[in-house]
Amino acid sequence: MPMIDVYATTGLFNDKFALAKDIANAVMRWEKVPPISLFSKNTAAFVHELPLGSISNAAGDEDYVRVQVLTPVGVLDREKQLGVVKELTEIVASAAGDPTLVSRTWVLISESPEGGWGIGGHAFLGAEIAQAARDELARATSS
Repeated sequence: MPMIDVYATTGLFNDKFALAKDIANAVMRWEKVPPISLFSKNTAAFVHELPLGSISNAAGDEDYVRVQVLTPVGVLDREKQLGVVKELTEIVASAAGDPTLVSRTWVLISESPEGGWGIGGHAFLGAEIAQAARDELARATSS
């Protein structure tokens, strides 16, 4: 159940809502979780617009985008890391209408430690998230 933050200068994206939704869905696909409400309601992307002059690399270039993905520990193996970084980069460039943005999009993957993922006031362990998913899937199949 990742949280994704996209940081870019103001005005880069025309449809921030579509960008956030596309990125959230892409990460869910790469995590290979079922499309149940536990995951779809708790996987979110936030688009943060920063004023011009708020982003710079060491050379003074400010036309970069940073995407940070926070996901529970161990969810993304190497294949999934490669895939999610590539797809998120492509989504960002497409949303900006600038294919050259691919080379200026930084994607960082961070893993939340066990118990470092809270929803509804409870810090969940990976096993608790997995059990909640199994419970929801069981309810869906028994209905």
